[in-house]
Amino acid sequence: MALVEGELRKLMKLLDYQLETMPGIDVVTASALVAEIGDIQRFPNANKLARYAGIAPVHFSSGGKGKDHKSKQGNRTLHALFYQLAIQQIQVAKESKKPRNPVFYEYYQRKRKEGKTKGQALVCIMRRLVNVIYGMMKNKTAYQLPNITERKVI
Repeated sequence: MALVEGELRKLMKLLDYQLETMPGIDVVTASALVAEIGDIQRFPNANKLARYAGIAPVHFSSGGKGKDHKSKQGNRTLHALFYQLAIQQIQVAKESKKPRNPVFYEYYQRKRKEGKTKGQALVCIMRRLVNVIYGMMKNKTAYQLPNITERKVI
């Protein structure tokens, strides 16, 4: 297994993607993402990638009324990868009681307070992950944990 991971590291270095800099993404997950997404240039924006992954909502309407629903189309393997990543981003360590990624954890908690179910909040995390990973792949940049600024409640 170590030999395979070593080969994956070499291939990822050739592609110059820095996906492993994000918490929760190792070389195996990064290579799976690259394999499923393929050439990032074929997606003009993150919305197209979200649609390809089956994360973007689909609008159904009838009789002038409509509703957004979860898409059952798209790349199911890529969808599953983003789901696993979303769960990993909001995991809290037992010893330190700190989340793996405090920015995504805070975002998840905010969505829960807005009345979204756990599943709906996870889909919001998945969608945000699509944006981040799209940007990292398109620009070949490393993940930078943004500063969480204290918000004033008025």
